[in-house]
Amino acid sequence: MTPIVAVLNELKRQLDNEPLTVSFICDKAFEEQARRIMATADVPVSVSVVSAGKLRRYAHFKAVDYIITPSIVIKNAADLLKTGWGFLQALVLLLRKRPDVVFAKGGYVCLPVGWAAGVLKIPLVIHDSDARPGLTNRMLARFAHAIATGYPLENYSYDKNRSTYTGVPTRDNLQPVDDKTMATFKRELGVDEASQLVVALGGGLGSRVINDAVLLAAPKLADANIFTILIAGKAQYEHAVAKAGDFSDSLRVLEFVSEGMTRLLAAADVVVSRASATALQELAGLAKPIIAVPARQLGDQQKNAALYVAADAAIVLTDTQLEAGELQTQLIKLLGDAHRRDELSRAVRAFSKPNAAHDVAALVVKTARAGKGNS
Repeated sequence: MTPIVAVLNELKRQLDNEPLTVSFICDKAFEEQARRIMATADVPVSVSVVSAGKLRRYAHFKAVDYIITPSIVIKNAADLLKTGWGFLQALVLLLRKRPDVVFAKGGYVCLPVGWAAGVLKIPLVIHDSDARPGLTNRMLARFAHAIATGYPLENYSYDKNRSTYTGVPTRDNLQPVDDKTMATFKRELGVDEASQLVVALGGGLGSRVINDAVLLAAPKLADANIFTILIAGKAQYEHAVAKAGDFSDSLRVLEFVSEGMTRLLAAADVVVSRASATALQELAGLAKPIIAVPARQLGDQQKNAALYVAADAAIVLTDTQLEAGELQTQLIKLLGDAHRRDELSRAVRAFSKPNAAHDVAALVVKTARAGKGNS
């Protein structure tokens, strides 16, 4: 959702005084976060909810496993019905709102909305953040008037004539900060500026694997004068708080951050994160040393992480390594090696695409105007 806010803010700048009406469509699971995040945009955004389901696919599954595993068969069948219902809901929404253009960021909720746009002949722009093309976007590509990608085009099978390598839109002003500014941000967070700071996050709904690994490491990190802020995620927050114990002097557990995330990340000496393209490119903009943990079941995160490893731009750990307690070892080692942190910072900065929001917004405006018959 944060890349969408970046694009909306850029649309407002590019359209200048032209009227801009925005509706954001999500599913029920992300409605609360969507309302909080969209409220930070520079333009008013109405939030609508449609039904949506996802096709469960796992890197460790063979084709036959999807047929012989009853729980997966039932869940996939139920979510197929949800997607069908969501398509009907999206048709009604789009008929009522009559947008000039639909921008689909690639999550599974975009499938029914993108299909509805295709049926109604509404211009569609899609964006694929990850180095591995997502299933939703692959299914929508035939309807798309323009396709933006987070990584170079050779990573995708899309029609090159409709595709543009833009990078992933990120929050404004994502630039590296100096030590003095980091110290200021730490004080604002209530963290001793003499302490090193680890920020750990596992995505919008959270990651129990990352949360548990951070909580396991908390005592040793505290002994090393390392403060940790864990963004546990809505679905995992109560579990994380229950396991945290009393480390209030060295550990803070948050459910979600909708405002001030840039300063929080900029204050960190090291960031632990899932390997989503958005998270990685935001951290690239800030030139932060990263310990990336691609989700074991998500091939797109595995591909993203591989690109960063190949460039020596991040330390990558698996879920299995976290479960074995490897995170605390790597954190203490990295925080004790300023030279290695500097190497990672320089390498990851090369992945930054600071004009991504501008370039994606320009595609959206061009597509909308072409759909209205304007050049």
